[in-house]
Amino acid sequence: MIPVRGFEGKRVAVFGLARTGLTAARALIAGGAEVVLWDEKPAARAEAAGEGLPVEDLAAADWSRFDALMLSPGVPLTHPEPHWTVRAAKAAGVEIIGDVELFARTVNAAPDWRRPKVAAITGTNGKSTTTALLGHISMAAGKDTRIGGNIGVGVLGLDDMHGGAVYVLELSSYQLDLTSSLKPDAAVLLNISPDHLERHGGMDGYVEAKRRVFLNQVKGDTAVIGVDDPWCQRICTDLVVANRRTIRPISAAKSMGRGVYVLQGILYDATGDRVGEVADLTRARALPGRHNWQNAAAAYAAALALGIRPDVAAEALMSFPGLAHRMEDAGAIGKVRFVNDSKATNADAARQAMSTIPRFYWIAGGVPKAGGIAPLEDLFGRVEKAYLIGEAAPDFAKVLEGRAPYTQCGDLEQAVASAYRDAAATGREAVVLLSPACASFDQFPDFEVRGDAFKAAVQALGAQAPAEARA
Repeated sequence: MIPVRGFEGKRVAVFGLARTGLTAARALIAGGAEVVLWDEKPAARAEAAGEGLPVEDLAAADWSRFDALMLSPGVPLTHPEPHWTVRAAKAAGVEIIGDVELFARTVNAAPDWRRPKVAAITGTNGKSTTTALLGHISMAAGKDTRIGGNIGVGVLGLDDMHGGAVYVLELSSYQLDLTSSLKPDAAVLLNISPDHLERHGGMDGYVEAKRRVFLNQVKGDTAVIGVDDPWCQRICTDLVVANRRTIRPISAAKSMGRGVYVLQGILYDATGDRVGEVADLTRARALPGRHNWQNAAAAYAAALALGIRPDVAAEALMSFPGLAHRMEDAGAIGKVRFVNDSKATNADAARQAMSTIPRFYWIAGGVPKAGGIAPLEDLFGRVEKAYLIGEAAPDFAKVLEGRAPYTQCGDLEQAVASAYRDAAATGREAVVLLSPACASFDQFPDFEVRGDAFKAAVQALGAQAPAEARA
């Protein structure tokens, strides 16, 4: 745990008692703050009370007695409308912050000899893979590496800092909206495409949230930014004009005079005086496809910014084992292979998996994002059949009508069974792909639970299949 500094003796309201809120409360207490916790879910309040944490109804609290509100990132800050705790805090002049901001202030307050290196990674797609990949590179370089944030462990739940530590953090747009003091040594913005628009009031708000990762960088810091989409191209131009930091553009689509880029699977380093060939990414089994080549370029560029030798970073790219729930091999039953891409929570993320598999039986659905699956129409020809689940099933069926065969399955377990039955009946090698293009919240608490349920369903089918089918 990282004890929070700067709030000694201060009173902090904590709203939202999932992983982030509970971890932040413990870290605040460890740093000497007085906290008051609340959540609208009775089970969450009971869990906190069971730990001996002080639970109090914030709706009846005197907000003038608080110094700050620690808001969990899943709670609306501005849109579709501010949460009632946000309105109460603003009315009382109480500062509203998130756990990443608490981490940032603690880092900034540390003496130089104790201050760690920080890499912050965001983007619409690929940020979890890039975070895990950069963490893998850092560990391969022998650095004391802690990986967390929006992936795995909440940032304040990571081991306490020291001068030799490296924190590799995945940051969502929700977390960045609540962060104002973070100054990463390496800040990475992979890409931007429409997502979470209802939480940011539209595309402009979403883009502004993402670019906050660069907010406090100064000379000596490094900005790594993908330039394969128009929003990131504009941000890159703005950063170059500001001329306050080292800029490392990355691309998986074109050669560049400077930066790091990939052409036909070959990673090139143009950060120095000469362009050098770094690695053949077509040989990196856990990094298939152009989207992963962008992730590799970003992780490599960020590794250089953290002082890691180019040859060490290149070698680590090839040994990366991959990320759970992102094009994860979920096993096979006979000739039918199952791929868990549960982390594909929007159409753009699903495109990345669908583009790398020539033909597949597609499980899709959940809570739809803006635009649904219409942007994937050019890939419908790869779909042997779609198996639709959750809230999105009726609307997805309308989009697929006349374009690809489909059936509405209701839940994931039924979809897995139906997809396997149809795929196995062909007698040919086949792929069943879970790439939902949707959030999970109608049937599962998060994409990880959804992915685990998919793998469990595959295992159950395998156990039930006759021996000749499993061969």
